[in-house]
Amino acid sequence: MAIPTNIKTLLSGEVVEWARIEFKETWDPAVSLKTVCAFANDLDNWGGGYIVVGVEEEDGRPVYPLKGVPAEKLDKYQKEIFAKCKLIRPAYMPIIGVETYQNKHFIVIWCPGGETRPYSSPKTMDKDNKERIHYIRKSSNSVEPTDEEEKDLFNLANRVPFDDRVNHKAEMSDLNITLIQNYLKEVKSSLYEKSKTGDFVEVCQDMNIVSTLPEYTKPKNVGLMFFSMEPDKFFPYTQIDVVQFPGGLGGNDIIEKTFKGPIHQQLRDALQYIKNVIITEKVVKHPDRAEADRFFNFPYASVEEALSNAVYHRAYDEREPIEVRVEIDRIEIVSFPGPDRSVTIEGLKSYRVSNRRYRNRRIGDFLKELHLTEGRNTGFKKILDALEANGSPRPEFETDEDRSYFITRLFIHEAFAKDVNERNLSEVNEKNERSLSEVLSGVLKASDFSKLEKLIKFIEEKGKITPKEAEAVSGKSAATVRRYLKMLVGTGYVKAEGNTNNSVYKISEYIKENY
Repeated sequence: MAIPTNIKTLLSGEVVEWARIEFKETWDPAVSLKTVCAFANDLDNWGGGYIVVGVEEEDGRPVYPLKGVPAEKLDKYQKEIFAKCKLIRPAYMPIIGVETYQNKHFIVIWCPGGETRPYSSPKTMDKDNKERIHYIRKSSNSVEPTDEEEKDLFNLANRVPFDDRVNHKAEMSDLNITLIQNYLKEVKSSLYEKSKTGDFVEVCQDMNIVSTLPEYTKPKNVGLMFFSMEPDKFFPYTQIDVVQFPGGLGGNDIIEKTFKGPIHQQLRDALQYIKNVIITEKVVKHPDRAEADRFFNFPYASVEEALSNAVYHRAYDEREPIEVRVEIDRIEIVSFPGPDRSVTIEGLKSYRVSNRRYRNRRIGDFLKELHLTEGRNTGFKKILDALEANGSPRPEFETDEDRSYFITRLFIHEAFAKDVNERNLSEVNEKNERSLSEVLSGVLKASDFSKLEKLIKFIEEKGKITPKEAEAVSGKSAATVRRYLKMLVGTGYVKAEGNTNNSVYKISEYIKENY
């Protein structure tokens, strides 16, 4: 079998993080089986990992020159790997492939996160050993879990991330071979040649985008997201909406552009549109020196990373699009729901974030292969670095206590902001005379405004609204009201305060200052 990446990518550690790769000079079942088990358990939903046999390591990095596996041992090692992996319980078999690089052979064992975790493997290879351990991955080590970690692992049993689940409503014909081949060619996978002449189902199984039961072959959600022409057929509102407000939120003009299709393609198309239409460069010349100052209203790298993170971390079982709101002085990227609870609100404010568990372990792998997102917890730094290099204000990251939404807010460069302020001075009086209803009627779609109008009127009269009050006012269920309140928060005019059991929705301070 072939793996859905290439040996050069694994050796570089640029796409797949080092913590998810283990290098072995030779096949050692006593050590490596523990790692296979740990990757299969995938406690943090990273997407499993890889073991590369034939590479000497030092401090977790490959040692050059590479040694490789002698050709005469390739078959023997593969048979041993298959035999030893049968000791894992419940049944789990990684994908094993032989790769050639720099005229040497390597065995790559791809261990994606399993569907029937927790898995265990023998503590030792002794014949009389009966003790089994649920190994997990910690940094670059495969270790026995603590009591708390083992409890956490059991709690994850049968909770396969949404993107890695089998979609029982889809058929194999919903996967597009051309999209698959384009992807394999772009990431330089050895599967590309097989995809041109080999069995289609086998290729999909090698990529782990379909179920592996021979009597029931169905696509997984991640396969449909990347390799179906219409993923929104299976996941409604899987799209990116770019909404521009040229005259501000209270203005009469709204420009909307919707991007659909495979999620990596809609991401690329949306980014290209933003780059061509929204990003603007300013050149300031100085009389006393030859060099001019160059900067952008919004640095593209920060927008790229923020939107890529939204695609990576959104919940595809929620019927809410990703929205990019382009206002006069900022760009807001809104996605649903918010981050894992390991990401604190205080951490977001101080830009200190360490996400423990990922919502979409497979989506992240594909986006990293395509160089559309960075490694673990590096997105914030990339955004901050790009803004600092451009001389832009620092961003804001926002969620609520319920983690029901996430907003990345990028502010315009000061030099562009001066132009905006001068243009807006003549509009202030007009804005002050507009009610919240008038403003939101120009911001929201007509159909959405009609749904929310009673809630908006209540907030105008009372200054705030609680979920219980919203249920009474609208006559809708709690689930529908939560969705309505998310829509209001997404406009930027309404903010959520308080905790899960005592939340209140008010007009945001920024809006109060400007309206």
